[in-house]
Amino acid sequence: MTDEQDLALPEPEQAPAPTPWMEALLAASLLVAGLSLWLFAWLAGEMQDGDVSKFDEAIRGWVHAMASPRLTGTMLFVSRLGYDLLIVELVIALAIFLWLRWRRGALWLAITMAGAVALDIALKQAFHRVRPDAFFVAQPHSYSFPSGHALSSFCFYAVLAGLIADRVKSMPVRVTAGVVAALLIFAIGFSRIYLGVHYPTDVIAGYLAAALWVSTMLAVDRIRKKAVVHIKNRRSKR
Repeated sequence: MTDEQDLALPEPEQAPAPTPWMEALLAASLLVAGLSLWLFAWLAGEMQDGDVSKFDEAIRGWVHAMASPRLTGTMLFVSRLGYDLLIVELVIALAIFLWLRWRRGALWLAITMAGAVALDIALKQAFHRVRPDAFFVAQPHSYSFPSGHALSSFCFYAVLAGLIADRVKSMPVRVTAGVVAALLIFAIGFSRIYLGVHYPTDVIAGYLAAALWVSTMLAVDRIRKKAVVHIKNRRSKR
């Protein structure tokens, strides 16, 4: 089997038929979506009531105590991976996906990121949380809750790793993609707290909003696949 056969699916990409494993993934996606929504709503309520202020300030103080010139430079770069450089990465990923003829994956990634941007803007405008005083960078002008970097990085890196895992047969590549994605997501969220541009609860809220959006998309995709297969089966019986 060639390397190209290991990587690329036949053209066009074919949605797999529903299996017990896919049924379990559908249930898990719906569970994660519901749990993420509940936790986000609870956290937002606690934030608006001021009940998270002690937690936020304690974590900010603990993280700020780690500050050093070298770590600050690293965190500035890592933070860019959650927005500025992420845009470049998205364009490159879409181009590679189209070159490999992973058109369904490219569309999925594009819709995910478009939804992430819309969700970030809508939630920031809904809660109007003022940002904390930044430590090492200029004060951003947008609202603080939730963290757009945390939300966008979760959506991009998690979905990218999932799309790769679905299309590459090599287990080491799958595991590596998942581990790298998890590390990047955590590091970007940590960088926003370190730089002082977000409260810790902003970052947590960004992760929860992203989990809600991604898990909802997964559930919708599996429902769509079941519907497509059901329609095909009905037509074949005619």
